[in-house]
Amino acid sequence: MNTVRLAVDEDTGVAVVTLDRPERLNAIDLEMARELGEVWRQLRFDDAVRAVVLTAAGERAFCTGIDRDAVVPQPSSPYAQDDPLLGVGPKANGLWKPVVAAVHGMACGGAFYLLGESDFVVADPTAVFFDPHTTYGMVSAYESVLMAGRMPYGEVARMMLMGTAERISARRALEVGLVSEVTEEGAAPAGAVRCAAVLAGYPARAVQGTVRALWAAGEAARAQAFAQAPHLIALGNLPTGRQAELFAGRRRGFRVR
Repeated sequence: MNTVRLAVDEDTGVAVVTLDRPERLNAIDLEMARELGEVWRQLRFDDAVRAVVLTAAGERAFCTGIDRDAVVPQPSSPYAQDDPLLGVGPKANGLWKPVVAAVHGMACGGAFYLLGESDFVVADPTAVFFDPHTTYGMVSAYESVLMAGRMPYGEVARMMLMGTAERISARRALEVGLVSEVTEEGAAPAGAVRCAAVLAGYPARAVQGTVRALWAAGEAARAQAFAQAPHLIALGNLPTGRQAELFAGRRRGFRVR
């Protein structure tokens, strides 16, 4: 695989999945989307793996969402929309082994498809979280639904609506429950592996059943909200050309809170 690395420690039962496009801030192109799906499905059948850590290469970003250069073919029907990011997460691929995300640098936009399907998040102090959709004339639909399950309504609403004007610091993310631990700088992967090793040491069926139960708690609400998402996106998104203009003219200033 070219954009996703997989390493398995058979002694601990922990697999580490690494997003590996640091030159593109680990933005997800169609190849990475395909490879992520393959990795999660592979891990479903590997009984040596009992817990997973999701991390990323490079220093600047965990993931900045979909690669803006990715060309996503769309059906001509107004009733159908293809979103390649819907299949990038572990839950979307039927993986009920626990996944701990380790975040450094920027995590924004489509990164929330991955964080929303991780079971908990460990971050280092460089981590910042934001969603640029509204700034560039796009509806934040799936991302908002997934984050609404992890944060108080007012906090997720502010993050999604404020766009690129604000970023949530690791400290604030800890306060509102988006992340469960802030490590020393550079130590998030090790912190996540430490937690995953504990989980991998417990009886696997009990752990996986608990993961499934936790996901089931919000499953009906997510399904109903996801069903609305394509229509909201179709109604609310600006034309692609206008989005590109707004992106090209973006301002660099932002507030970290």
